[in-house]
Amino acid sequence: MADDFTRPDDLKIALEAALAGAAEGLRHFAALAGLSRELKADGSVVTAADRAVEDRIREVLSGSRPGDAILGEEHGETRGNEGRRWIIDPIDGTLLFVEGDDRWLVLIALEDHGEVTVGVAAVPAQNKIFWAVRGAGAWEAEVLDGRIAGERRIHVAAGDSPELAESRLGVVPDWGRPQVTALIDAAGERDWALQPALLVARGDLDVAVQTSGQIWDFAATSLIVTEAGGDYRGLDGRTDPGPGASLYSRSARLGDAALAVLRG
Repeated sequence: MADDFTRPDDLKIALEAALAGAAEGLRHFAALAGLSRELKADGSVVTAADRAVEDRIREVLSGSRPGDAILGEEHGETRGNEGRRWIIDPIDGTLLFVEGDDRWLVLIALEDHGEVTVGVAAVPAQNKIFWAVRGAGAWEAEVLDGRIAGERRIHVAAGDSPELAESRLGVVPDWGRPQVTALIDAAGERDWALQPALLVARGDLDVAVQTSGQIWDFAATSLIVTEAGGDYRGLDGRTDPGPGASLYSRSARLGDAALAVLRG
């Protein structure tokens, strides 16, 4: 980690919780054959692993910050009294997880009086972790034996943004592609080995669109991309993470062009 960057306590706690959740997730990932699966009311897959990872993350967060609210995808919201809320997606990409695909994430964010101030995205099966603190930039590192190593600051791609037709696009999830056909046709779509928003943050993609989700899908990655110098917004124009589809881009100009295509 850069010498001039000191982890605030909130970041330290978020990283600890993410590493604990990642370890729990990997334990279940190594035993997929025996993992029971269910369908939620919205048709999405949920497993015992999702619940166990969220339980482990909540244990770390509540032990360190007992006065904070916690909102998790699987267990809902527990109230707090300090205007602060932790937002958890214990396994982002459960369908990838149950198929043995290594691109699933553990996402944790801290919202302080309505503003996301810390975001962490772990990619446990790839031994990677990303994070950002508002005003302090975005970072990437490896996870080796449960420890963070090789910290380095990341940025969106340097230089002037390309025209949309020359930009590198990532779309997630695959089943949402029909919603963004116009953008796929207008840009240069790429396959992705890492969640597309994170690829925008590290400069490997120019645009990424996530076709559906809730606040826990976007809270951490929205901060990581913006602290890396990029742009985040909902397809409805909102700039804070919330339900619906979201767009990440290396610049506001490129984001405007992508939205113009999507809106016809």
